[in-house]
Amino acid sequence: MGIGNPLPGRSHPIGARVYPDGVNFCVFSKNCTTLELLFFDDVDDARPSYVFTFDPRRNRTFYYWHMFIPGVRAGQLYAYRAHGPYKPEEGLFFDGQKVLLDPYARGIAVGRAYDRQAAARPGDNAAHAMKSVVVDSWAYDWEEDHPLQREFRETVIYELHIGNFTRHPSSGLPEALRGTYAGLISQIPYLKKLGITAVEVLPVQQFDPQDAPGGKPNVWGYSPIGFFAPHALYSSRRDPLGPVEEFRALVKALHRAGIEIILDVVFNHTAEGDEHGPTLCFRGLENRAYYIPRQGRWPHYANFTGCGNTLNANHSIVRRLIRDCLRYWVREMHVDGFRFDLASVLTRDEWGQPLASPPLLWEIESDPVLAGTKIIAEAWDAAGLYQVGSFIGHRWAEWNGRFRDDVRRFWRGDEGLVRAFAARLNGSPDLYPQPDREPNRSINFVTCHDGLTLYDLVSYNHKHNEANGEDNRDGLDENFSWNCGVEGPTDDPAINALRQRQMRNFFTTLILAQGTPMLMMGDEIARSQGGNNNAYCQDGPQVWFDWEALSTQATLQRFVQGLLALKQSHPALRAEAFWSTDSQAALQVIWHGVDLNRPDWAAWSHSLAFELRWEARPTLYAAFNAYWEPLTFELPLLPPGLTWLRVIDTALTPPADFCPPEQARAVTTSHYTLAPRSSLVLVSRG
Repeated sequence: MGIGNPLPGRSHPIGARVYPDGVNFCVFSKNCTTLELLFFDDVDDARPSYVFTFDPRRNRTFYYWHMFIPGVRAGQLYAYRAHGPYKPEEGLFFDGQKVLLDPYARGIAVGRAYDRQAAARPGDNAAHAMKSVVVDSWAYDWEEDHPLQREFRETVIYELHIGNFTRHPSSGLPEALRGTYAGLISQIPYLKKLGITAVEVLPVQQFDPQDAPGGKPNVWGYSPIGFFAPHALYSSRRDPLGPVEEFRALVKALHRAGIEIILDVVFNHTAEGDEHGPTLCFRGLENRAYYIPRQGRWPHYANFTGCGNTLNANHSIVRRLIRDCLRYWVREMHVDGFRFDLASVLTRDEWGQPLASPPLLWEIESDPVLAGTKIIAEAWDAAGLYQVGSFIGHRWAEWNGRFRDDVRRFWRGDEGLVRAFAARLNGSPDLYPQPDREPNRSINFVTCHDGLTLYDLVSYNHKHNEANGEDNRDGLDENFSWNCGVEGPTDDPAINALRQRQMRNFFTTLILAQGTPMLMMGDEIARSQGGNNNAYCQDGPQVWFDWEALSTQATLQRFVQGLLALKQSHPALRAEAFWSTDSQAALQVIWHGVDLNRPDWAAWSHSLAFELRWEARPTLYAAFNAYWEPLTFELPLLPPGLTWLRVIDTALTPPADFCPPEQARAVTTSHYTLAPRSSLVLVSRG
């Protein structure tokens, strides 16, 4: 069937919807005067094969332009051109020569000739533009697959980058599969064996790979331009529908292994940058709806994100787009959750002022389609709005930045950290005092993509971002890191042993603490980025997951695997209520120091111990020595018939550093001497 004559179409649903006899196209633009729909045969074509002009009387309802084209099928490449006034001082940036993506495009094709700068220069950019793809959202056999809806208390999150996880030649994959959705499918058994229950993937919404300074690539993906479309360059397939189908296959494969997938979504800005940036989509269709002006005045953009612009998230049109997008990823792509990058931006109104009760966030919280979905906030933005502990709602979980900082500083040996360290172990009740809040809504982490890797955290005192080409000015200056005596790699066996011990201390703290733990890709094999704490534009072996390290760092990987198994098997480590000092509580905590019942809260203290009692029965004891000398801890007495078993001593040589409870050595003495900068975990057995 060939393409037929256009019909009026209708104003809903927004985007390109496939029907048996053709496709309905609909897009929002309030102020454009003429709109064109373009069809392309190939993504790199300089000229469209068809051009359809919307009639304002026949093809427009309110501010929605719509047209039905008979004979169109899934896989068709399309785009828009919007003509109208170019008055930047009024926030109008219409340019009828620019090829524009559909904001609701379910697929996006990126050609070999794609050029970001062509969309910023005067003239026609058709040959160098991304193109939207018509996708039939329901034409996929999910084989009874559904989101898993795993409880937070059962969740262990692994933050990974789709490309970097399998791009290294040591992955053993054919080159065509490295760094792709299909490549990740092949490594699911590794994640399953490690003990991961959810992968949180860095952005897979289509982003601009060229949005980085100095001609470098944007690797992390925090530069979105297509919120509904899986990133095309992560697909091993090059046909227009390949990325959508391959991503769905990944989701289905993860679910079969019992692993959830959480998307890191970036609804705070787009790849179009400031007023000098390229016109790729939103700017060219209705700039004043999609973006916030600086101090309420155009042509400049508010920049609460550090990326040149700020999405106008609480505008009615943008709110609808975000909600429609989230529903799409859940209903039609089966994802299990979302981590909202710079989520505090989403609390700002159309003029950039923080709202006490932001409509968008309440709508997300109460949306019935999202009711079983994990929603996680990075509760701050780049302009100083910090809301950890005060983010709205009851369902939202939060990245706990205070956990990261306080745990790092405690193990670095800073003074005055013992009380804060205890609070982080206890689910941060000082940050989350709400009586009905479960501690597992705190997403605990020591490292994430944005900062040093765990190995670099114990190997560098300073960031080393020279390779980014910004004279080491980018990235945080303060990382609360400690190099253990030498900056960077060393052959000193004592320093290397201390670094290994420190990494084990961090892992032990993370897994024992109340809350949902999040590990960063490769920390379990001591992945290093050479001290780069902002490797967003680095793409090479220096940031890839090196699969050969599974043998060179086998003892560390084994330690992490054992820890995760302990967490999943021990009921006290999966509780849904804060630890309580009340002796009548189901889960009681007793704080100790080197002496029983005498925790040392002094500013100069560097040690802490605690005992957990599950239904009045002693079940777990942990001690932490961040001091530079050995300390001897008095151990709690157990009732007759119970024995303490040593599961973890991070100072011992592997494999004695971790022993599964069924293989663990009994501790029958009343005291235990713990080496400098080390951790101890005992569990009771009858």
